[in-house]
Amino acid sequence: QVQLVESGGGLVQPGGSLRLSCAASIRTFALLPMGWYRQAPGEQRELVAAITTGGTTNYADSVKGRFTISRDNAKNTVYLQLNSLKPEDTAVYYCNTNPSGLSWGQGTQVTVSS
Repeated sequence: QVQLVESGGGLVQPGGSLRLSCAASIRTFALLPMGWYRQAPGEQRELVAAITTGGTTNYADSVKGRFTISRDNAKNTVYLQLNSLKPEDTAVYYCNTNPSGLSWGQGTQVTVSS
C-alpha cells in the first residue's frame, strides 16, 4: 500500500520560513507528477505547487515567488520550501500526485502567527 508521509510543519512568525518534506513509498515515484496541497479550516483543499517528472514547476498565484517545490527521485521525496510566510498560509499541507490519485497522508500543520 502506497504511503505518503509529510513532515516539517510547525509554528512560525510572519515572514519566517519552513521546509516541508513528503516521503512516498512507491517504486514508480520518478514517473509521477507531484503536487503540494493545503487545506485551511473551513476551506477546500487546494493545489499550491506542482512539479512534473521533468522538473517543471507551477504555483498558485497566492504563493508564487514565495514557495519552491522540488523533488529528489533517489529518495522518493518531494519538498516544499516556504518563505515569507503569511498568516493566510496557515493550513494543513499535504502532498499527492497531480492530479491527486493516491490515498492522502496525515499532512503537516503549518501555523503562521505572531
